[in-house]
Amino acid sequence: MPLPLTLRLGCPLLLCDLALLALLGWGTPTLAPLGLSAVWLEAAVRLLGLWGAWVLLAPDRPLLSPPMPLPTLCLLPPLYLTLRGCLPLPDLPPALLAGAPWAWLLLSYGAVGLAQLTWGALEQGDREGTPSAEEMEEERKSRATLRRLVGLSWPDATYISGALVFLIGAVIGETFIPYFTGRIIDILGSVYDPDAFVSAIFFMCITSFGSSLCAGCRGGLFTFTIARLNIRLRQLLFSSLVHQDLGFFETTKTGDLTSRLSTDTTKMSRAFSLNANVFLRSLVKALGIYYFMFSLSWRLTLLTLFETPITIMVQKIHDSYYQALLKDIQDSMARSGEVVREVVSSIETVHSFAAEGEESRRYDAALMETHRLMSRRDLVRALYLLFRRLLQLAVQVLMLYCGHQQIRDGLLTKGGLVSFLLYQGDVGSYVQTLVYIYGDLMSNVGAAEKVFKYLDREPAVATDGTLAPDSLQGHVSFRNVSFAYPSRPDVQVLKAVSFELRPGEVTALVGLNGSGKSTCVGLLERFYEPQSGEILLDGVPIREYEHWYLHRQIALVGQEPILFAGSIQENIVYGLGDCGEAEVTAAACAANASEFIALMERGFQTDVGEKGGQLSAGQRQRVAIARALIRQPKVLILDEATSALDVDSEFIRQSVLSRGSRTVLVIAHRMQTVENADRIVVLEGGAVAEEGTHAELMGQEGPYYRLVQRDLAE
Repeated sequence: MPLPLTLRLGCPLLLCDLALLALLGWGTPTLAPLGLSAVWLEAAVRLLGLWGAWVLLAPDRPLLSPPMPLPTLCLLPPLYLTLRGCLPLPDLPPALLAGAPWAWLLLSYGAVGLAQLTWGALEQGDREGTPSAEEMEEERKSRATLRRLVGLSWPDATYISGALVFLIGAVIGETFIPYFTGRIIDILGSVYDPDAFVSAIFFMCITSFGSSLCAGCRGGLFTFTIARLNIRLRQLLFSSLVHQDLGFFETTKTGDLTSRLSTDTTKMSRAFSLNANVFLRSLVKALGIYYFMFSLSWRLTLLTLFETPITIMVQKIHDSYYQALLKDIQDSMARSGEVVREVVSSIETVHSFAAEGEESRRYDAALMETHRLMSRRDLVRALYLLFRRLLQLAVQVLMLYCGHQQIRDGLLTKGGLVSFLLYQGDVGSYVQTLVYIYGDLMSNVGAAEKVFKYLDREPAVATDGTLAPDSLQGHVSFRNVSFAYPSRPDVQVLKAVSFELRPGEVTALVGLNGSGKSTCVGLLERFYEPQSGEILLDGVPIREYEHWYLHRQIALVGQEPILFAGSIQENIVYGLGDCGEAEVTAAACAANASEFIALMERGFQTDVGEKGGQLSAGQRQRVAIARALIRQPKVLILDEATSALDVDSEFIRQSVLSRGSRTVLVIAHRMQTVENADRIVVLEGGAVAEEGTHAELMGQEGPYYRLVQRDLAE
C-alpha cells in the first residue's frame, strides 16, 4: 500500500517545523505573558511556514488546498489548551510548544500521525493519498443525491424542527443522570448530608422524567416524518413510472420496479429523518459527555481517545464489505420476487405443462442464494460486534486501573470514577454510531440513486403536445413509417409503411403473425415513436396533440383487454370522471353488453374480479368495447376484438359506426370478420403488400387470397 504524500515528505516538514519552533523559542519570554493569544499566534506562524514548505516540496499540488494533517498539527494544541482553559482544571500544561518539553511535541505529532495512518490505510484506489477521479465523481454524485433527498424532506421542516428541540432536551437530561449518580455516591461515602442527598435525588428524577418525555416526543415526530416522506416518495415514483413509454417496461423487470417502490423508497425515507435523528442525538450526547469527562479527569479522557481511531478503522472496513453484501441481497430478493410474480401470473401455463416441481426448484434455488448471502451478512456483523465488545472491555479495564491510581493520589473521587465509567461506556457507543451512521447513510443514498434514476428518466415518447381542437375528422395517415422495438433495435418490424384510415369507413389490417399489425396499433396509440416517417391525424403529426385529448379521440380495444378490480361501471368509465348513468347504459347497449349485465344480480355494480376474472372472455370484450365507445372517439381500433364476440362485421358497422363518421381500424386473423370492410390493407414482412376491397383482392389472387384460403383450410 503506497504511503500518503504527507508521510513521504514527513522528514523535510519535520525539519521545517523544528526550525520554526527554534525561531519562536527566542521570543517565548515576550509571548508567554499573552496567554492563549500567544498560543494561537504560534499556531498561525507554524501553519504558514509549513504551508509554504509544502508548496515548495510539492509544486504540482493545489496552492490553496494544503493536506489536512498540516492544519490539524498546528491547530490541535491551541484548540486543546483553549478547551482546557474553559474548564476549572489544575496542573495546566505549558502554553507554547516552543518552550515546552519534547514530550508535548512528540504527543502532538503522535496524535496527528496515528489519525493520518488510520485514514490513509483505509483509502481505496487512492494514489499518493488523494482521491481518484472516479471516487471524486462518485462522492460528488452521492452528495448531490443526499442534498436532493434533504430537499424532498423540506415539507416536513416544521415537524423536524420540533423533533430537534425535543432531541436536545432528551440528550441534556440523559447526560446529567450519570453525573447525579456519582454525586449520590460521594454524598453517601462522606458525612451524610440529608439536604444534599434529597436534592441530588430530586434533580435526578426530574432530569430522568424530562428526558424520557422528550425522547418519546422526538421519536414520535421523527417516525411521523418518515411515514410522510415514504408516502411522498412512492407517489412521485409511481407517477413517474406510469408516464414511461412501453419500451421502458419491455426492458425493465417488474421485480426491479416493485423493489424500488417498496424497499428502496423505505430506505430513502429512513435515510434522512432516522439518520438525522440518530446522528444529532449521538453528536450532542458525545459532546456533552466529553465535557463532563474532561471536568472529571482530563487524563482518563485522553486515554479513551485512543479507542476512536481503532474503532473508525474497523468500522470502515466492516461498512464497505457490509454494504456490498446488502446490495447483493437486494438483487437476490428482487430475483426471487420476480420468480413468484412470473409463476403466479402464468399459473395456467405452469399447470398445463406440469412444471410445478421445476418452478418450486427454481424458487428454492433463488431463496437459497438469498439465505447464503444473509448468512454471510450475519457472520460479518457478529464478528464485528465481537471485536467491538472486546475492545470496549479492554478500555474499561484500563480505565479502572488508571482510575484507581488517581483515587489513591487524590485526583479523583470514587463517585467521580463511577460517573466517568458510566460516561465512558456510553461515549464509545455514540462515537461508533457517528462513524456507522455515515456508512448507513451512504448505503441508503445508493438506494436513493436507483429511485432518482427512474424519477429523472424522460420517456422516449414525449407527451408534451398541446393541440386540442374542438372538432376532429379522424383521418389517419401512415407515411413511410419504419420501426424497430427498443428491446430488438436490429430487427426492423415496419419498413416504410404507408396507408390511410378514412372517416366513416372500416379499414381492416390483416397479415400473418409478426407482419406488423399490432405494431401499427402501438404506434397509432403513441406507445412507441417511429424511427422514421410520421403518423398524421387530420394532417397533423399525432405527437403535437395533447396527451389526454389524443387518447380520448383514439380508443383501443385489445385482443385480450385488461379489466381492473372493481365494478363493471367503474371499468366502463375508467379514466373519465364526468360520465352519468345514461351514458354508461348507452355505451353498454352499443357494445351489446347490456343483456348479460342485466342478468347479473348487481347489474353495473357487479365486481369483475382481478383482471376481469369473474367474466368470460366475450363479456370482457364487450365491457372493453363499451369502455371505448363511451369516450365517443373519432378513431376506434379493434385489435382482434371481434373474434371472441362471435359476431360478424355487420355488428361492427351498425354498433360502432352508428354514432357518426367514425374511423374504424379492425385487426383480425379470421378473414370472415373483415370481408365487409370498406378497405383491407395486407401487411407482409413489415411492409404493405396490397390494398383494396375483399372482392378486388380476391381477384388478384395475391397475399390476401392466400390468407383467405389458409383460413378456410383451418
